[in-house]
Amino acid sequence: MIELRPFDSIGTFRNEWLNAHHHFSFGSYHDRARMGWGALRVWNDDEIAPHTGFDPHPHRDMEIITFIRQGAITHKDSLGNQGVTWAGDVQVMHAGTGITHAEYNEQDEPTRLFQIWITPDRTSVAPGWASRAFPRATGSGLHVLAGGRPGDAEAGALPLYADAAILAARLAPGQRATHEIAPDRAAYLVAPQGCFTINGISAQARDGVAISNERVIVIEAGASETELVLVDVRT
Repeated sequence: MIELRPFDSIGTFRNEWLNAHHHFSFGSYHDRARMGWGALRVWNDDEIAPHTGFDPHPHRDMEIITFIRQGAITHKDSLGNQGVTWAGDVQVMHAGTGITHAEYNEQDEPTRLFQIWITPDRTSVAPGWASRAFPRATGSGLHVLAGGRPGDAEAGALPLYADAAILAARLAPGQRATHEIAPDRAAYLVAPQGCFTINGISAQARDGVAISNERVIVIEAGASETELVLVDVRT
């Protein structure tokens, strides 16, 4: 099953510094039909105004992955971690037994990002944070950025305390990427930019594509360069 969720159908929130879109129920947006997708609990599409951001707030027992689409985000947390993650790169925070963090756009342009929450398989772990640059050549297929599946660490992914993976690709017009989905797993796909077809179904930038009971998906870029972010999770 492939379910297209057009960008204009997902939840929204806006104030003077944050323009947010929610693929799943989050904050004041609640839809009982969109509470998550397997172990994937949150996929927020956020635009943060320059020199603003999220003040310190706590989390516990959640794997939180941030993929930067444009600009940069500065992370600061109660463990003393501090760092900047730039466009095209990814950061992972293990909330574990508890962590307080802040996320700020300290740049002179808007920051656009995906923030993805995955329910962990291991709870009450030591909290932590890491960020990494992941250069990806156009047309080189899907690359795992963060993961907790067997083999993900050996592939250079940032570790997760979850049986899940975050993958990304850049495709030139007409190029294809293929992904196999094991039984009892599902996937969720969003293109930060470009348009594509997935097993023949057309999608636009920032649409959500919920995938289940499909063993193989073939993604083909449309008429412009397309970037993809895919989450593969247990159901």
